[in-house]
Amino acid sequence: MTSAFSPWPYPFWIAHRGAGTLAPENTLAAFRLGARHGWRMFECDVKLSADGVPFLLHDDTLERTTSGCGMAGAQPWSALAQLDAGGWHSPAYAGEPIPALEDVARWCLANGHLLNIEIKPTPGREADTGRVVAATAAHSWQNAITPPLLTSFSPDALRAARDAAPHLPRGLLLAQLRDGWADTAQRLGCAAIACRHDLWDAALTAQVKALGLRCLAWTVNDESMATRLLGLGVDGIMTDQVTLFSPA
Repeated sequence: MTSAFSPWPYPFWIAHRGAGTLAPENTLAAFRLGARHGWRMFECDVKLSADGVPFLLHDDTLERTTSGCGMAGAQPWSALAQLDAGGWHSPAYAGEPIPALEDVARWCLANGHLLNIEIKPTPGREADTGRVVAATAAHSWQNAITPPLLTSFSPDALRAARDAAPHLPRGLLLAQLRDGWADTAQRLGCAAIACRHDLWDAALTAQVKALGLRCLAWTVNDESMATRLLGLGVDGIMTDQVTLFSPA
């Protein structure tokens, strides 16, 4: 079976959350730092504000990576945009804001970078998040040669993303090989499976490739892991170690 998104348009190496741990994750400062190290493709997490603005944040709550508190998705964008998303990391990044997805799109497009958007819904908002993120991405990248790759652990989010923007490539994220994962990926029209790195072995790689899907691995932070995955023939690796691996 041949993938609907062949040849694969994305580079092998993907910088996790912008620049791994070297800068505050999911901020434009992280993307800029990753780019200075030569990275061309970045991964980020996107959820919805209470008033429907897609923005970058990994956690459901604000405490770990911002100056705010409580459920991020329960707050309007006007409040979220005022938070400090950099001071937790180091004083040099104090005052760095949470970016909206549209901010990241403008930066990527202006600088020729590519993006993997993980749709990260607040619990209970899976379909809304998938729909709005996909629609925003489709609009922002409407004239781009290479669109963003949309991934999610949530089949409901991916289904809504497919319905909103069927031309954007999608990938199913897996932390474990749950029953029916292959059928789910095919029903959703996915182009890739993105697994936790230790799930990949020769049998799984062969199974995914036989389905016409690409094999992506996360999050790979040492050379022995990367060497094993390269030997298996995976199609992409996400890493925090943007100074250890060469993205070329």
